[in-house]
Amino acid sequence: CSWKPALLLLSPPAFSTTCARCAKDRRLRRKRAISERQLTRYFVDQRKVRVVGGQGGGGGHSFYSEPRKVFGGPDGGNGGDGGHVILKADQQMKSLSSVFPFYQGFHGERGGSKNCYGANGAHMYVKVPVGTLVKEDGRVVADLTQHGEEYIAAYGGAGGKGNRFFLSNENRAPKFFTPGEPGQERVLQLELKTTAHAGLVGFPNAGKSSLLRAISRAKPAVAAYPFTTLNPHVGIVHYQDYEQVAVADIPGLIKGAHQNRGLGMAFLKHIERCRFLLYVVDLSVPQPWIQLQDLKYELEAYEKGLSERPCAVIGNKIDLAQSRINLPLLREQVAERVIALSALTGDNLEELLLHLRELYDTYVKTEQSGGQSPVKW
Repeated sequence: CSWKPALLLLSPPAFSTTCARCAKDRRLRRKRAISERQLTRYFVDQRKVRVVGGQGGGGGHSFYSEPRKVFGGPDGGNGGDGGHVILKADQQMKSLSSVFPFYQGFHGERGGSKNCYGANGAHMYVKVPVGTLVKEDGRVVADLTQHGEEYIAAYGGAGGKGNRFFLSNENRAPKFFTPGEPGQERVLQLELKTTAHAGLVGFPNAGKSSLLRAISRAKPAVAAYPFTTLNPHVGIVHYQDYEQVAVADIPGLIKGAHQNRGLGMAFLKHIERCRFLLYVVDLSVPQPWIQLQDLKYELEAYEKGLSERPCAVIGNKIDLAQSRINLPLLREQVAERVIALSALTGDNLEELLLHLRELYDTYVKTEQSGGQSPVKW
């Protein structure tokens, strides 16, 4: 047939191998970076959840009957139990944004004839990030700090009894049965406390976000105005022996943060889970040691003993002339180790990474000596 080749010539090719413009369109497009303003939609550290357990299935109501055995007696089986609603800590989850405001367990099935029990309702598993705190009426009921840890938020109702259950010598043909019980209903408050090894603590514009971008692949927003970071960011520092140290960028604190000023309590709680702290101080300001004193005062006022955790002082912006003048003055006023660096140019980042590994190794040895497992990323 002469028309088949003609149709093949008229149909366009699937793709072009010669056109540079078409070849450029076939490239995989990079994922667009999320700005800090857009990130507020995705990062949620508080969520109010209403959970209801599944209802139990009703008991069966039937009588056994077959030829030559008309009065076989009751044979209604019990109903299945309702499913639980279970909160499960998952290391892959980093925010409560995927948690819905309502969950209900699956209902149990009704009991059948021939003494067949109804099937139990399946459990409803809700994945939450590691470090989620579960509260009910302001009281802490669960603290999910380990991967795979579970908490039954709402129990399912028990299944009803079939008429077979009520068989007795006094009542040989019971006609009554019980319905399934309703599941437990609760209203819980979920709070996420970032679980990281190290926490960057400092005043606004001290350079915490720039430092986190320099030592990890995290991309927090960086700008020249205060309160650029509105949400905590966690960056992972990789070492050659495949150890990973998580560093959290806590949004900037101000004086009176323990009284809920500025970002206040909303982000002071994220520092509680950090095993050691890295105080980031701006060396270019007059008397930078005053910043360190104010930071420790805010942490101690929020939780007693929080400022006494293992720490290091990072003097940022060493590339400025005024910072080189203030550095020896800071070391005279501060008893802790001071690491001078520049997050912008990358000067002396190696010293910070080595000291960060020393703090991490000390933490691991302390946890293992106490019979506990250290947090791994």
